Amino acid sequence: MRLGIFAKTFTRPTVEAVFDAIVEHGLSVMQFNFACAGLPSMPTEIPAGLAERIGSAVRKRSLEMAAVSGTFNIIHPDRKRREAGFQSLAVIASHCRALKTHVITLCTGTRDADDMWRPHPENESAEAWKEMLAGMQRAVELAEAHDLTLGVEPELANVINSAAKARRLLDELQSSRVKIIMDGANLFHGPQIPNARAIWEDAFDMLGSEIVMAHAKDLTLAEKFSAAGKGDLDWDLYLSLLQRVNFTGPLILHGLAEDEVASSVHLLQAKLVPVGSVPARDHA
Repeated sequence: MRLGIFAKTFTRPTVEAVFDAIVEHGLSVMQFNFACAGLPSMPTEIPAGLAERIGSAVRKRSLEMAAVSGTFNIIHPDRKRREAGFQSLAVIASHCRALKTHVITLCTGTRDADDMWRPHPENESAEAWKEMLAGMQRAVELAEAHDLTLGVEPELANVINSAAKARRLLDELQSSRVKIIMDGANLFHGPQIPNARAIWEDAFDMLGSEIVMAHAKDLTLAEKFSAAGKGDLDWDLYLSLLQRVNFTGPLILHGLAEDEVASSVHLLQAKLVPVGSVPARDHA
């Protein structure tokens, strides 16, 4: 596994300065967001030459752009908002080659009109699933046109709010373009942390072979996301489960402030060296 970070953790006047901050923390992998370049996260257009400039800055610093954010509310109640999201997704997809990345991260959406990270009762409806699936199929067409992979992350607030639903999505889409972003903190509520092993093992059993990227943020029993090492998650177990499914891709820190980066990097780098495997699950 290669430890990296959300680029927008660092606020700097230029994208080059953002990348320098990543390198200064001993990291060589990142998840990019166009906010780092002074644009909206979902830009309606990308100025001529900007993607090439970003790609050049990535190469110059021997960085890897593991993915670029393409997250918007794919089932927003306002159809115009949804269409705007797809238009921006197409803009991002068309620039991925210049950016030197082949993965776009997506959100599977919520019926909440104001916050795509807030749950809504209608997320469980058959209609929401149908619209989400149709949206994902549109995204797959874009991915095929530009030779890209789409990373979908199970999120409690979205239609895909569990590993089981993520598995269902993969089975229904039947597309090699769609893969999973695994975030251990997004699979349960804080009070469920004592049951994390069973929930994580189910998730890795269902999705382990489909993981394209993993996230590293912490969660407290009091239901607060925090920097890795400042919550109540078992990082030795999480890393061991990633290793058990032979995941060797990027592990991306996020949900942390800049002044927390050094301690989280130190924690996870120390754990990644000696991490051992966990016993195979007993299905008897």
